[in-house]
Amino acid sequence: VPFMDAIRYRHSLKEHAGEIPEQICITRDNVQVHVDGVLYMKVLDPERASYGVVDYVFAISQLAQTALRSEIGKIDLDKTFESRTQINLEVVNELDKATEPWGIKVLRYEIKNITPPADVLAAMEKQMRAEREKRATILTSEGQRDAAINTAEGAKQQVIKASEAKKQQQINEAEGQAAAILAVAQATAEGIRKVADTIRMPGGFEAVQLRVAEQYIGQFGALAKASNTLVLPATVSDVGSMIALAMNVIGRRAAGGTASGPAAPNA
Repeated sequence: VPFMDAIRYRHSLKEHAGEIPEQICITRDNVQVHVDGVLYMKVLDPERASYGVVDYVFAISQLAQTALRSEIGKIDLDKTFESRTQINLEVVNELDKATEPWGIKVLRYEIKNITPPADVLAAMEKQMRAEREKRATILTSEGQRDAAINTAEGAKQQVIKASEAKKQQQINEAEGQAAAILAVAQATAEGIRKVADTIRMPGGFEAVQLRVAEQYIGQFGALAKASNTLVLPATVSDVGSMIALAMNVIGRRAAGGTASGPAAPNA
């Protein structure tokens, strides 16, 4: 009714933000921290917001501070910095239950600053510095360990390669020696075969006799010149009989017989 009714309360139905003043909260490990924040809310029912509570902004601000102190008290100082999101959600849940009868919807709450005391900040800085130094030491030691492992592995591979090379060298040398022995044996056998064939040929036997006589005389002369002590057979002065004896053995071999060795001639 004009001139009789008056508008007592005016409410904006838009979302608006309200500052939550800084306050001291105590963590579970008994550290005092200064915490402030900002709260976002919206009026859903103007009538209840007008007659359900006196100054709903102040009331919600006080509830927000109380809920924040409660949540901070549940966790240690180290966790407060990494649990901001969880703390914000818990505060919003508590406020939403309390403001529903007032026709107010709390949309979100955000912590702005968490400030520990100066001595705690210094201790945290020292701890972080020690942690960084520890990580640096660990990384350095791991690098040295990896370098030592790589060096040892390289030395191991070098030893293995050297042993394999030596093994292959020994195999090659053995194969070469075997081939040389086989070649010498084959050459010796071929030489013996050719000598035997020569003896069987006409005039071959006489040629062998001459060759044996030449070698005998040459070797005996060399022994006589050297300063050696010799044990000579009784027939050493009879060169002809010695050559005849040797030729007798060669003749019997050429005829296909076997000689067990010459008998010592009588003096």
